[in-house]
Amino acid sequence: MKSVYIHIPFCSSICSYCDFCKFLHDEVWATEYLLHLNKEIDEYYENDLISSIYIGGGTPSVLSMENLKLLMGLLKKFNTKEDAEITFEFNVNDITEEKLELLKMHGINRISIGVESFDKYVLKYLNRKHTKKEIINNINLAKKYFDNISVDLIYAVPIETQKILKNDIKELLKLNIPHISTYSLIIEENTVLSINNVEPIDEEKDYKMYKYICNTLKKHGFNHYEVSNFARPTYESKHNLGYWANQEYYGFGLGAHGFTNELRYENTRSFNTYLKDKYRFTELIVSKKEDMENFIILGLRKLKGIDIEEFFNKYKINIQDAFNITPLLKDGSLEMDGKYIKINEDKIYVMNEILNKILN
Repeated sequence: MKSVYIHIPFCSSICSYCDFCKFLHDEVWATEYLLHLNKEIDEYYENDLISSIYIGGGTPSVLSMENLKLLMGLLKKFNTKEDAEITFEFNVNDITEEKLELLKMHGINRISIGVESFDKYVLKYLNRKHTKKEIINNINLAKKYFDNISVDLIYAVPIETQKILKNDIKELLKLNIPHISTYSLIIEENTVLSINNVEPIDEEKDYKMYKYICNTLKKHGFNHYEVSNFARPTYESKHNLGYWANQEYYGFGLGAHGFTNELRYENTRSFNTYLKDKYRFTELIVSKKEDMENFIILGLRKLKGIDIEEFFNKYKINIQDAFNITPLLKDGSLEMDGKYIKINEDKIYVMNEILNKILN
């Protein structure tokens, strides 16, 4: 069973921190893009049973009603499980009754909303175009149509204080949303922030913010199930859990990544190349060793950790024979919890250091 990611690269404005494949929205080009997206799906989709679909970007919600209808028509091509999770990304200021009704009618059952912050100065710094009032009003409108709603929050912004973060979390909790994703701001190359030589905040301040988020959300009934993700019971993202379990998935659209039939691939980020129906940029057959490493890297993002039996059944080798696990169990970086190996929750923040030790 596989999942599907669909990339829509159009945005009404460019956020200062974003390094995803994106362009300013043009309705004519968006229509043309969807026609070629349709061709790509026809060429590569092998009628697998699909457990989840995620439509991201870019900003898929920036599309006009006509182009949204075209996009929704593409979903009919997939052989989806009856209980498949189908997620659509929204910008706050794109949420309208008309769009919500259309998505609901076409089987979308989960939406993800890029809130990022409630603070007007942080929003301006990130070049987000919505306001606190729009966040509250538009999310309350979305809740009339969807129960399964996720919101994104960005923290560790250079101009942000602990007081601003606390207020952001307070406002999020008031909205009574069942899933929250929180991301520490990373200064990516070729973004506006990078070009302006912005430096990230110091690690101690970043860690203090992270711990505040974890502790506060857990106190309010959220399960911290992945490094950056928190959910009320039963609202964990099925799609993302598939990624972290190293399961295969299709990636369609500009710059999309996929993993199917032991092949990892990346699509072109060139719009002109894509419109010539030349979709793939790189393809790589994954070796058993690389696949095991990916299983470790992705699986340890989950607070629950890695299922030891699942690892053995898949690769026919004990995880402790394949990787540098035992010393890290002894020093407390890793711990055994039933049939799972996981990173000690107090050390999840330095996960990358622990992963390096495991793989080396």
